[in-house]
Amino acid sequence: MRNGIESFGECSSSTSLSSQQDTDDDGMIAQVLSEEYAKLDGAVGRRLSSLASIPHVPRINSYIPNLSDASLDYQRLLQRLNVYGLYEVKVSGDGNCQFRALSDQMYRSPEYHKHIRKEIVKQLKDCRSLYEGYVPMKYKRYYKNMGKSGEWGDHITLQAAADKFAAKICLLTSFRDTCFIEIMPQHQAPKRELWLSFWSEVHYNSLYDIQDAPVPKKPKKKHWLF
Repeated sequence: MRNGIESFGECSSSTSLSSQQDTDDDGMIAQVLSEEYAKLDGAVGRRLSSLASIPHVPRINSYIPNLSDASLDYQRLLQRLNVYGLYEVKVSGDGNCQFRALSDQMYRSPEYHKHIRKEIVKQLKDCRSLYEGYVPMKYKRYYKNMGKSGEWGDHITLQAAADKFAAKICLLTSFRDTCFIEIMPQHQAPKRELWLSFWSEVHYNSLYDIQDAPVPKKPKKKHWLF
């Protein structure tokens, strides 16, 4: 769900500075991790090499399925994951799921989603001519809204991510007639592949070959627990 970030307009400057420092720190850590995970491993790509993709059309979120349709879509997605031997790293459904899933693919952690969002919004702002034609509203309003935590990512932000990170972004979807969508960077060859599952118009998760599935980390114990 989208959060009501506008209601916090009276935050103190110290809180704002702290938040900015956190974002900058995330950026520095993410840069280090990026060097480690930038190489293509291609494991999921090899497993899905028989699938044909459809052309990607950047668009904002519009239709949200009702509960019945969403349930059917989710079952369809689960079936496809099982058929192709794929594993989802599930990320929080807090409105940041697209950015969390991209963060997990790039840095093996969803926790750098603020940095991912910041870089995508910068791409939208700096390369307006590439995306403005797909936005049916005031463009400045669009990218300013997209800069807010909890604002849902869409197919335009996916294209901006592909362009910004020189990444081929691949979606295994729950669409009835479309299993696989490929998003290519527009003006450069891809240097990496990012694989996401897409429960259509509802949620994104990070996707791996089941043999390469990350081992879930155990929650840290509080020092006063035994």
